[in-house]
Parts: sequence; C-alpha cells; structure tokens
Amino acid sequence: MEMVDVEVEKVSSTGTDEIVVRNEREEKPVPLISNGMNYSELPQHYIRPPIQRPRLDEVVFSLESIPVVDVQGLQCDSSRPEVIRQIGRACADYGFFRIVNHGIPAAVSNRMLEVAEEFFRMPVEDRMEYYSDDPFRKTRLSTSFNIHKEQVLNWRDYLRHHCYPLEDHVHTWPSKPAHYREVGSLYCREVRVLALRLLEALSESLGLEADFLDKALGKHEQHMAINYYPKCPNPELTFGLPAHSDPNVLTLLLQDEVPGLQVFNNGHWIAVNPIPNSFVINIGDQLQVLSNGRYRSVLHRAVVSSSRARISIPTFYCPSPDAVIDPATPLTDAEHPAAFRSFTYEEYYQEFWNRQLQGNTCLQSFSGHDEEQRPWKRDHCPREANDDQVEPSSEEEDSDA
Repeated sequence: MEMVDVEVEKVSSTGTDEIVVRNEREEKPVPLISNGMNYSELPQHYIRPPIQRPRLDEVVFSLESIPVVDVQGLQCDSSRPEVIRQIGRACADYGFFRIVNHGIPAAVSNRMLEVAEEFFRMPVEDRMEYYSDDPFRKTRLSTSFNIHKEQVLNWRDYLRHHCYPLEDHVHTWPSKPAHYREVGSLYCREVRVLALRLLEALSESLGLEADFLDKALGKHEQHMAINYYPKCPNPELTFGLPAHSDPNVLTLLLQDEVPGLQVFNNGHWIAVNPIPNSFVINIGDQLQVLSNGRYRSVLHRAVVSSSRARISIPTFYCPSPDAVIDPATPLTDAEHPAAFRSFTYEEYYQEFWNRQLQGNTCLQSFSGHDEEQRPWKRDHCPREANDDQVEPSSEEEDSDA
C-alpha cells in the first residue's frame, strides 16, 4: 500500500506548542510527542479520567518481581531439564519471566538501543518520511496506538516493522540513520535464534515434542516495535500503554535502563525494572490456547517518567496468518477438554484489534466453555482496565510495553 502524504505543521493546542501531521485522508491532527519540545503540562487529550489513571502509589516494587531464568543451561544435557522446569513454572504462575545468559552479545543489544535512540533524535521532519496511518503498512512510524479511534491518547511514539523473512522486509526499513538496517538486521537474526530456542524449551515444558510449537506456527512471522516514551510532565495522569495482553505467541522485550514495564499479578501491578543484558519474556494469547490454558497470557502496561525518556524494543513472534491455532491434542482428554475452539491467527487478530487495548482479553470469544466451566482464568482485571473505553478498530498492529 502507498504511504500517506503528510504535512508537518506547528500548532498551539491547550496553550502548548506541538508538531502535528495532517494527511490526505483526514483533517484530524496527528500529534507527535517526540518533537524536541519540553511540555510543561500534559495536553488535555492525553489526560485520562480519574478511574482510568495508573495510581502509581499502589504499584508493588520488588527485586523478585518476576522469575529469572538462566537459559545457558538449555545447551547442557544435564541442566536442560531443570531450566525447562523453571520456564514452565514461570509460564504457569506469572506469564512473564526474565532471561539471562541468553547468547545475544551485549554489544548487539546495546547497539540496537543506540540506533533506536538515534532514530527518535532525528529532526521530526526527517522521521516523517516513515510516518503512515495505514495499519497494514509493514513499516511505519506512528503515535499512541490507534489515533483515529482513541478517545484519550497514549504518551508514546513508535516505529514498527516486520522482520521475517528478513530479505522480504529489510528494504522497507528506515534508511536513516545510515546504519539502521545493518544494526537492526543483525539484532533481528539473533533474536529469532533465541525465540526458536525458547519455543523448543516451551514445547518440552508442556510434555510435547520439541518441534511442536515450531510446526504449529505455520510459516512464522516476526515483528519488531521501537517504543519511544518521551519525558512526561504528569505521569500520574496518563499511560505509555494501558493494560493489555499480547495477541501473538511469545514476546521478547529489550529495555533501556529507564523503568516503565508493569505486570498484573495476584491483584496488584508489579514493577519489572530493567536489568542490563537481560530480556523479559512474556506469554502471548496464542500460547495460552496452544497450552490449553496451562500457561497464562497476562495483563501488562507501560507507565512513563517525568525525568527521562524511555525506549523499549519488543519482538513479537507470531504464527503466520493462515496458521490454525487450537489446544495441543496431547494436552486434552476427558478431564481436560479443549478450552478453546480452533481458529486461524488472522481471525484472532481481527477480533483482537476490533476490541483495542481494553484491558482484558479476547480469548473468551474463542473459548470452548461457558464462563463458569472454563479450566483457565485470568487475574481479576483492574478497574482501570475494565473502564478503559475506546472505539473499535480493525487495525492490525503490535504494541507492548
């Protein structure tokens, strides 16, 4: 699809200057918050109603917020079973875990973070070459989540693109900074290798053949987003991203040193602060289905900082659109009937994006049971999420914190 023509313009809104984009399809301004301006107050269209705010004073801070797994042991026959057991327990109890000794050189990850920051430090006029409001464009710069449907915007700009097969997509990536494609290609190859290792371990943790998940995903897809959360004058009034679960199979998150990710567990929001040279892994909705509810796709969100900008780089590992997803047959029996019906990933995506980031899951739309009969359940949704009303969209997009 063609890139939408855009016009960059400075305007004044609610007493605060901001750069906006007007495109050929709509008159509605598109705010870009990574525009070099220092906001002294939060623009009105980012302020959430009181019941939807993050309530930062209630967040739990702990050094052991999610399990940490040393995955180096996956390469050793004697230690592999224990590492797989730890991964399985983390998936069942938390839906999130952190990995260390993962095999991706720190220099590769750090260079990816550096080039991501370079991109968002470019003049806004240069970055606008990549701006598009077409949700089906495979490489695009945008803001918030779905600006044409949201009633309140999120304090986030982002660049997203497809990564696999790499040779099919890399030519569409930004050519500025000059080394973006080289750095990004190396990083995406390394992350794909890690994702495939984790899929094997996850298959084995469920008692399945090591290649089960690999085969279940069809031809596979890999997407990457660079989330940029500028300094925010009033973090208590808004989100970088509100509560959501991920629609894909597995998400591998690289973060800079600025905190922002929070996970909902046992009725509380728990801060997951960055640790150098580690990745945060979370289970997506498709793995909850494939595991027949044994593993959990849980709510998480991104909050913002008044002192520093934050960058996070999630890689979304996905089935191909035509892949048929349903509970693994070996995990179903008379006592554990299939908790979900069969569907294609394309069908699931459509439902997911129709619902938007409403702070709950669309898994119930694909359940094979009535509510009271479901063998799986999610933590009770925080009120902020249940009351986060947005209009529906058919947009196909990735998010994450």
